[in-house]
Amino acid sequence: MIVVTNRIPVAEGHEEDFEDRFSKRVHLVDQSPGFIRNEVHRPRPMKFDHEQGGFVPDPDKEGFYEVKTWWRSWTQSPAFAEAHKNRAPKEMFRGPNVLEVHEVFLSTDLGDESTRGA
Repeated sequence: MIVVTNRIPVAEGHEEDFEDRFSKRVHLVDQSPGFIRNEVHRPRPMKFDHEQGGFVPDPDKEGFYEVKTWWRSWTQSPAFAEAHKNRAPKEMFRGPNVLEVHEVFLSTDLGDESTRGA
């Protein structure tokens, strides 16, 4: 299984517009061979507070949205190119995105027998 993560630095004040774009996406990639699922993660920058003994919000840390897709195998589909044609305005971002690809070699997802110990 392959997990593709796109870390996206959304500029302050554009969070709602960014989330709206993903809520209204066309879902072309979802129809590609090997596709399992897609998730969009909202950043919650945190730090450990030793006095309180737990995590608290960290207003000094910049968070990244993460768009994650899970695949049975890596694919370069025409649907990916089509889904990314309508680019968001540059001012929506505070820097370049970072694309990361990982292969799952172990999972503790109890709902998916096929990923355990793979």
